Amino acid sequence: MTGPMAQEIESRLREAFTPTQLDIINDSAKHRGHSGDDGSGESHFTIVIEAEAFAAMNRLGRQRAVIEALGDIVGERVHAVAIKAKAPGE
Repeated sequence: MTGPMAQEIESRLREAFTPTQLDIINDSAKHRGHSGDDGSGESHFTIVIEAEAFAAMNRLGRQRAVIEALGDIVGERVHAVAIKAKAPGE
C-alpha cells in the first residue's frame, strides 16, 4: 500500500518530468525512533527516477531539479529523500 505522501511525490515527479522509470521507496521503517521520524510512517524516501530531462544535467543539477519539483515536501513535510536520477540509457 502506498501512503498519501508517496502518492503526492509520485504525482509531482510525473508531472514535472514524464519519467520513463519512477520508483518511490518508503525507507521510513529503517529510521523508526531516529531523528526526523515523525511517526507518520512517511518520513524518509528513496526516489529512483529516469527521465529524458536529465540528459543535459549533471548529478547535482538533477538532484536540484527533483527537489525543486517536490516543492514544500522535502525538509518541511518529509525529513529526508535520497535521489537516484538518470537519463535513459545510463
